Amino acid sequence: MASAPAYSVYILRCADGSLYTGIATDVARRLADHETTSRGAKYLRGRGPFRLVLEHEVGDRSQASKVEHRLKALQKEVKEDLVAGRRSLAEFIATPKQRQASGSGGG
Repeated sequence: MASAPAYSVYILRCADGSLYTGIATDVARRLADHETTSRGAKYLRGRGPFRLVLEHEVGDRSQASKVEHRLKALQKEVKEDLVAGRRSLAEFIATPKQRQASGSGGG
């Protein structure tokens, strides 16, 4: 039995400077979808070209969706810190229980 493909969370910078967060098993293919097909996210229509500014493998679809949700809830300034490397993505990947154990607060 083949294992499920690993999911990655990614952030794109749009031409207007906005940031878009998504998940995919093949980020390059998903970026191409956003740029060239109607299967791309509605938010991105008319905002290209896009630049991939962050990509990180996070595990299965469930975990990826949880991380995506956490990232989408962040203020743009925090996302900019992630993109620039001033903050670690690890704190957003950890489960609430793991964050409490590490002293990073609840969630």
